[in-house]
Order: sequence, then structure tokens, then C-alpha cells
Amino acid sequence: MRLIDLSSPVDSTFWEPDPVTHTVLSPAEGARHMASEMKAHFGLDFPVETLPGGEFLSNDTLTLTTHTGTHVDAPSHYGTASHGTARHIDEMPLEWFHRPAVVVDVRDVGTGVVGERRLKEEFDRIGRYPDALDIVILHTGAYEWVGTPRYFTDFAGLDGSGVNYLLDLGVRVIGTDAFSLDAPFTHIIDTFRRTGDRAVLWPAHFAGREREYCQIERLANLAAVPSHGFQVSCFPVKIARAGAGWARAVAILD
Repeated sequence: MRLIDLSSPVDSTFWEPDPVTHTVLSPAEGARHMASEMKAHFGLDFPVETLPGGEFLSNDTLTLTTHTGTHVDAPSHYGTASHGTARHIDEMPLEWFHRPAVVVDVRDVGTGVVGERRLKEEFDRIGRYPDALDIVILHTGAYEWVGTPRYFTDFAGLDGSGVNYLLDLGVRVIGTDAFSLDAPFTHIIDTFRRTGDRAVLWPAHFAGREREYCQIERLANLAAVPSHGFQVSCFPVKIARAGAGWARAVAILD
């Protein structure tokens, strides 16, 4: 068995629309913090010089959104559902997140949208159509720009025909190496201004208001995996009542 990491890091040095704040508590600071907490909460006095080198443990505090780094979007993220109460990330079935995967190479598209026709062409090319509950992943090439503003403006997303076609096949987790499963905000707004067509406004996300499914966004390293014949494990962190959860996505190859 071979494991390939498909996850983007959470990195406070990366350019992000919502910047990540990462504060590190050193082991020496951790000792003083521990002593203070023990005094405040349990009434215990503990001299830090008792510890080897006066050190206890380090700690990290981060401020970030659940959509930073590789993460899974839950149905509640998409808005008010027409099919009933939209489930949060801690309520989703684990069986969805450890499944065979199919990778769709759309790097030639550039910035724009991918629809049903292109998906079918790619499945024909690789000789593999997704089965129900398979994880389908768009390989847009966007990861080349991770950590820069371009990562958020240069990639291809799914249009309404594409996401509904995959859901008709029984797919329940759709992934991408881009910032969003929809086209970039800049592309969507420009297209809407030119056409006046509301159907171009975040169709991949808004489809989740009508049909329950999850997205896994900001994957990485897709060039290292084949188009099919492997599994993906991408269990989301169990954040109560949240619309998304971070995931350590891994490809599992026999």
C-alpha cells in the first residue's frame, strides 16, 4: 500500500483573503501558562523551576476559517435547503469520505467552467465512469499558485449541468484542487454582468440547496495519482454545528 498526501497546508505565510493568525507558545511560556492555569482553576501552586529546564509543553493558537486549507463543505454551508434540514459537517456519514476516486483532468480549461459534456468526454477517455458514492475530483492545476492571490482567480469550476450530472450518478463527494468547486468569484461576476443569467451565480454550491452532497476543496498533489484505481480518505474534523471541517486528504494506492 502506498499513501500520497493530497492536502494543502494551513500556512500563516500564505496569501489568503481571510489571513491566518498563528501564535506559538514556547515550552518555557507553556510552563508559566500551565502554572498560572493550575493556580486559577484548581488553587494549586506549582513552581516552574521544578520542571526540567523550566519547560513544559509548546502550544499553537490559530485564527482561521473552516475553509482554509483542504476542507470538506457540508450541506449547511450552501444555504437554506429545500429538501429538509441541511446537515452540518459533524452529522455527515463517514462512509462518504473513504471511497474509490476518479480524477478529471481539466487543466487545459484555464479559467472558466466545466459542464456535463466535458465530464463525459473525460470519463470516456480514461475508460472509467464513477460508480455511486465514488469521489470525483477536478484536477484544475490551481495548486501551482497556492499561497498567492492567483490561486483565487485562475482555475476552472463546475457549472450546474456538471454538478447535477455527477449527483445523478450517485456521487456524494466532489473535490477540486482549486479554492472553490465553482469558478472564481471574478469570473462568475463578470459572466453575470455580461449575460444577466442568474444560473451562473455559484451553481455548484447552490445545487447543494436542492440535493445533499459535500465538496472537498483545496486539494493538492493530484499529478501524483492516476485517473482512477485508488481510494481517497478525507474525513472532516468533527466541528459541532459547522458548515465545513478541515481534512487531511490521502490517496491510498494498492
